[in-house]
Amino acid sequence: MVVLLGLTAAMLYGAGDFLGGMASRRAPVLTVLMLAETAGVIVVLPVASMSPGPARLAGLAWGMSAGIVGGLGVIIFYIGLAAGPMSVVAPVSGLVSTVLPVGVALAEGERPGAAIYAGALLCLVAIVLASSAADSDPAISTSAARAGLPVPGRALGYGIASGTSFGLFFLLIRNAGQSGELWPIASGRIGELAVIVIAAVVLRRSLLPRGAGGRLLLAAAAAGAIDVIANICYVAATRTGMFGLAVVLTSLYPGVTVLLARVVLGERLRWVQRAGLGLAAIGIILVAA
Repeated sequence: MVVLLGLTAAMLYGAGDFLGGMASRRAPVLTVLMLAETAGVIVVLPVASMSPGPARLAGLAWGMSAGIVGGLGVIIFYIGLAAGPMSVVAPVSGLVSTVLPVGVALAEGERPGAAIYAGALLCLVAIVLASSAADSDPAISTSAARAGLPVPGRALGYGIASGTSFGLFFLLIRNAGQSGELWPIASGRIGELAVIVIAAVVLRRSLLPRGAGGRLLLAAAAAGAIDVIANICYVAATRTGMFGLAVVLTSLYPGVTVLLARVVLGERLRWVQRAGLGLAAIGIILVAA
């Protein structure tokens, strides 16, 4: 079950990030995030109210902390998606976001079998291959240059910074999930929304979607709703199996973002990226065996 839930979370995170990244190329990042987080809160509150169990203070605190850290990470991540090619920022973020929680899982005594170790390693290598291929792609380099973005320079910086925040988010929301049902996820979304609002006040940016088309608003709202469902799947995965395995599988979300960027935006996949996706498939088979 941990494999199914982890992969579902990865697919949902990847799809949500793609929709959010697309919207952030046509509207201010904070506006897109405000719409996404608001949609997420609207979705998760009624679901949490119907979930069994009371809202425990410890779970709400962990969830709020996760939301604050995740909110900072998602701001950095969306800025990176808007400024540079998705196929650079997303894979680096996914790789970095795996290192900290997996290290914690090993420190806590998790010892998976040899096949799971091999599969997890292949998944990590797959993310690295997708990232390194993007750096040498002339089409992607041209796209980044038009945005004033050195390759790999800032794109890697955005990926590393956001990935660190997401790694902390994975840890904190895991702890929140141990203290309750869905209320910690709801408090996390509220924390993320609060970070967006505070950032807008500090930067003196308007959050009103002036002149935004219906498709943009729908994409931003869908990104937030999908992300909430992904959070639920991830927390469920950490409860049904090894935490480190759940994190590795969930961190495959950049593969979905890259594939969508290829299909929808026409971003070219070099042979190394294709090889990376193939390794990811083999890794999934190994950990699921």
